[in-house]
Amino acid sequence: MSNDETFAAAYREHYWAVSRYVARRLDGRTSEVEEVVAEVFTVAWRRRADLPAVPLPWLYGVARNCLANAVRGFGRRRRLVDRMGNDDAAHGRHIVDSPDTEAPGAWVHEALARLSAADQEVLRLTAWEELGVDELAVALGCGSRAAAMRLHRARRRLRAEIDRVSPTTVPKERSHG
Repeated sequence: MSNDETFAAAYREHYWAVSRYVARRLDGRTSEVEEVVAEVFTVAWRRRADLPAVPLPWLYGVARNCLANAVRGFGRRRRLVDRMGNDDAAHGRHIVDSPDTEAPGAWVHEALARLSAADQEVLRLTAWEELGVDELAVALGCGSRAAAMRLHRARRRLRAEIDRVSPTTVPKERSHG
C-alpha cells in the first residue's frame, strides 16, 4: 500500500476516534474541535511516510500536541478580547447557575481537575480512549514501563483526590483498577 493509501485508510478508520478525543478535551466546542482535528490530519498527511502500522495511538500523540498549541492560541485570543473589554459580563450577558445545577458525579471531575495536566491526560487516554499500556506509551512518546508507571502514579493520585472531595454518600470500598 502506498503512503497516500495508508493515510487514507488511517483517516477513514480513525477520524471519529480522533474527533471524540479532541472534543472531550475541548468540552465539545464544535468549531474549535474541527479546527484541531483538521490540524491533526494535516500533520498526519505531511508525515504519512511515518504512519505506524497501528496509527491511532500515534494520532493521539499528534492530537495532544495540536491541542496544546490550540489551547495556547485560544488563551491568547481570550486575553485579547478581555483587554478590549468585549466579554459577556461587560454586555450584560453574564449567566449565574442555580445552586442545584451540579451534574451527577461532578465530584469525580473535580478530583480529576485537581491533578496535573500530565496525570489527567494519562487517565483520559486509558479511560476515554481505551488505550492499553503499550498504546499509551506510543501516545505519550515514552517506553511501556514508563507509561505503566505514569498510569499507576496518576491512578494513585486520583484515588487520593477522590477520597478528599467525594461526597459522604459514596461507599469507601472501591475496587482497585
